[in-house]
Amino acid sequence: MSKCLVTGVAGFIGSHLAERLVGDGHEVVGVDCFSDYYPRAIKERNLDRLRGSDRFSVVEANLCTAELAPLFEGVSHTLHLAAQPGVRASWGQSFAIYTEHNVLATQRLLEAAKEQGITRFVFASSSSVYGDTPDLPMHEGSPLRPISPYGVTKLAAEHLCRLYQYNFGLATVLLRYFTVYGPRQRPDMAFARFIRAILDGKPISVYGDGDQTRDFTFVSDAVQATVAALENDVVGQVFNIGGGSRVTVNQAIKLLEEAVGREAIVEHRAAQAGDVRHTLADTSAAREALGFVPKVSLSEGLRAEVAWLMAQT
Repeated sequence: MSKCLVTGVAGFIGSHLAERLVGDGHEVVGVDCFSDYYPRAIKERNLDRLRGSDRFSVVEANLCTAELAPLFEGVSHTLHLAAQPGVRASWGQSFAIYTEHNVLATQRLLEAAKEQGITRFVFASSSSVYGDTPDLPMHEGSPLRPISPYGVTKLAAEHLCRLYQYNFGLATVLLRYFTVYGPRQRPDMAFARFIRAILDGKPISVYGDGDQTRDFTFVSDAVQATVAALENDVVGQVFNIGGGSRVTVNQAIKLLEEAVGREAIVEHRAAQAGDVRHTLADTSAAREALGFVPKVSLSEGLRAEVAWLMAQT
């Protein structure tokens, strides 16, 4: 089994991924800077199941400033999920935070991985790199025209991965996640906010008319694809990772009402800068190369997230 470095390990997807790797018998060194984007206590709780394993350790470090070589001791595989998230928050002066955590941190990690002779470097990118394209479904060869600063930084990080692959032979794999949801979802993300609002009898803020669509991906499906990228001979490739559950926001709210057993109070607000109108992933490349087939339907996944959130109250 391998020793894996997982960045952003205390986050939503990172903690699930680390659990899967440890469960598969890998040793995991997790790193997280525990940024204040949302409460630290939530991130600490994400690690509860991992802390009891002798195959897991966590290091608190900022990838922009820390000495990285010690993190790679004995490590053969790197899974880089750490990033400053959020499309709407990436405008204005906040952009400096995004360039640091999404671009500079990635470059420093790639440089360290190159020096340490890492066998595989898997980078978690985003469907945001496509922007507001009419080219649906989005495939890996679609034009890359992000319409948010966040999307720009994720695309820049992709380019850095390719540069290190081309110039130094670092074995990189790029995964473009499409709207991942499920237990432990960040509290600022739509489903987490919507479920909380329905449970508390408070209004849901929907930006725009609610007829925009998203391709929603359950977290266990995203994790499965990430593990497959680690284990298969797919060096130098990029893959869309989508759940095949494309619905409108309005339809998703109806499913949440069914899962919670209460009606939602919906308030429509102006559309936000940087929000794309539609996403839909062509995952045929991931299916062929990684054997990726999403298994969790949207209704099933939303019930799981509702149950998890209700257990937190």
